[in-house]
Amino acid sequence: MKKLFKEFQTFIKRGNVLDLAVGVIIGGAFTAIVNALSNGILKPIINWIISLCAGGDGDLNNVYTFLKTVYQVDATTGNVVVDAAGNKVIDLSSSIYIDWGAFISAIINFLLIAIVVFTIVKLINKASESLNYNLNMKKIIEKKYADKERLNKTEIRWIARMEKNHPDMVPVDPSAVTEEAEPAPAPVPEPTTNELLTEILAELKASKTEKPAESK
Repeated sequence: MKKLFKEFQTFIKRGNVLDLAVGVIIGGAFTAIVNALSNGILKPIINWIISLCAGGDGDLNNVYTFLKTVYQVDATTGNVVVDAAGNKVIDLSSSIYIDWGAFISAIINFLLIAIVVFTIVKLINKASESLNYNLNMKKIIEKKYADKERLNKTEIRWIARMEKNHPDMVPVDPSAVTEEAEPAPAPVPEPTTNELLTEILAELKASKTEKPAESK
């Protein structure tokens, strides 16, 4: 049992399983958005167009082609049931028909999902291509710096663009790096007037003591 739990834990920690779980969750939420867009916006517009072209209520959900029509029958009288307008009421549960409304709705949902997925994949691919291009360009420039080769115009423009947007990706030119100059030694402070006078007096006293010794 413990081994089975470890295998299950390893399976869950795999990246593809987590990605699949995230995809299912996002897909479920996105399905609700697509259904709301289809049922709340697109279907009313289509129903309005159908009502203008064909007349009537123009409900997309009621667009059928009947292969076999069965009408509702009153159980007590045995007569066919009619509506307020005098039309016979069709029994959809017993009739055989083609549901064009459901088919059109499925096509609309498919097109919406396909457009959104295509847009997302295109954006991801574009971002991935841009990242790969920048990494390759960085490697090329670093190699040219190491070989002390000149950069072409495309590489120079790339460096200028990356310095504005992503300065951390710009390779450093070793030849452009200057060593820091050593700090200059601190200046020796000049003696003050009192220090000079004290030094002169000391020299005078020393000279006076030396003269008697020479006379002897």
